[in-house]
Amino acid sequence: MRAVIAEDSVLLRIGLVKVLEMAGFEVVAETGDAEGLLAAVGEHRPELALVDVRMPPGFTDEGVRAALMIRRESPDTAVLLLSQYVEERYAADLLATQTRAGIGYLLKQRVADVEEFIDALRRVAAGGTALDPQVVAQLLLRRGGGPDPLGRLTPREREVLALMAEGRSNAGIAAELVVSESAVAKHINSIFGKLDLPPADGDHRRVLAVLRFLDGTP
Repeated sequence: MRAVIAEDSVLLRIGLVKVLEMAGFEVVAETGDAEGLLAAVGEHRPELALVDVRMPPGFTDEGVRAALMIRRESPDTAVLLLSQYVEERYAADLLATQTRAGIGYLLKQRVADVEEFIDALRRVAAGGTALDPQVVAQLLLRRGGGPDPLGRLTPREREVLALMAEGRSNAGIAAELVVSESAVAKHINSIFGKLDLPPADGDHRRVLAVLRFLDGTP
């Protein structure tokens, strides 16, 4: 799979190139600003764009605005955002653009765990999600004051869905909650039913459930 990296820190960008190559990606372009990112995606049509949220010239939201443009104009390109801080409004904006490609939002500290980061890269490139637990927590808090569009879910089902949003597998969810994988599967099937997600490819329904969970779609 081909990937484009947009990160203004040269040292971190070099490290990201090495990690992606370890994961089996071909890094076809690397850049330090949003303009270069959009040009690279337009030229190479990569399967994955790895994007820093804050880049030159303003170091505010250049990266995420470019990511939103990629989601609109190159819907087959998965996007994984990297940020120093939890900025949940950006995650919500990206998740609202439901395309065929995957989406991820990780804090840069997660890059230190190379195996976990590689797993997230592959999952997003394959059309799944990889959301930092802190991002999930902030999104839940952000929605806490209004009506809950997922009120039909039990507390345990909400726990399962939150872990799905982080990109956990059934086995990973079972280990985290100290339950059996069969119990997790039952919870997930119940979640699909309560969210009115029709029978389809299992991975596709997982992504739809996560998107509904995070963007507040009733």
